[in-house]
Amino acid sequence: MRFDILTLFPELFEAHQHHGITRRAFESGQVEVHLWPLRDYADDAYRRIDDRPYGGGPGMVMLAEPLERALAAAQAAAQAAAQAAQAAPEAAPAAEASGPVVPVVHFTPAGRRLDQALVRELAQGPGAILLCGRYEGIDQRVIDRHVTLEISLGDFVLSGAELPALALLDAVARLQSGVLSAPSHEQDSFSDHLSGLLEGPSYSRPEALSDGREVPAVLLSGHHAQIERWRREASLALTARRRPELIAAARQAGRLTPQDEAYLRGLGL
Repeated sequence: MRFDILTLFPELFEAHQHHGITRRAFESGQVEVHLWPLRDYADDAYRRIDDRPYGGGPGMVMLAEPLERALAAAQAAAQAAAQAAQAAPEAAPAAEASGPVVPVVHFTPAGRRLDQALVRELAQGPGAILLCGRYEGIDQRVIDRHVTLEISLGDFVLSGAELPALALLDAVARLQSGVLSAPSHEQDSFSDHLSGLLEGPSYSRPEALSDGREVPAVLLSGHHAQIERWRREASLALTARRRPELIAAARQAGRLTPQDEAYLRGLGL
């Protein structure tokens, strides 16, 4: 898959591709990252990419024309790469000669909340073009014409979209084959294995700390069925306390077993 990132700060993405376990996805080529410095597409001597908003008000707005030039270049490069891949002898037959549709993503508080379901959807796709806005945002005419997916990290505001773009890259990269040990991400919070619930607590050595805090005895028992049940109940209890709406969603989807329901009744749920 390929991500083309339009940004004022391409250097923010460099280190991420070479550190941590997700670097495996970038170094193997499973996830390709192509950076498009927006000032390269400005048309004046000052390489200006923003100006004051019409109608007045604070801040600056990113200009439509440099963004559209950068976007056109990124789309052309991505299309050429897709066509070259399809022309390779080992390539599988394409469903469409033009290749898969690549979403153009704009990060905004008004967008769809980024969750694990959306991450899985994007991780199985061809990639995306990520628009990293700054200042007061992007000229709305660019959004109206080109953007196909708007994403929000939550109900807060950042100084730019580079951090949300990095969060998305990391979340997608860790789901690629071979990046994590086989069962690891399958047992994450929100996974099907956990019925969309939160993952419970984890423990490691030593068995007891100097102040007497101990690992739950069941985890040292070697009794796999009991350990699995303890983890399930820990997940249910944590989710019920912190994210009760996930319990309701799992119940509505028929993902809770009679044993789960009996445990929740014991919690007063």
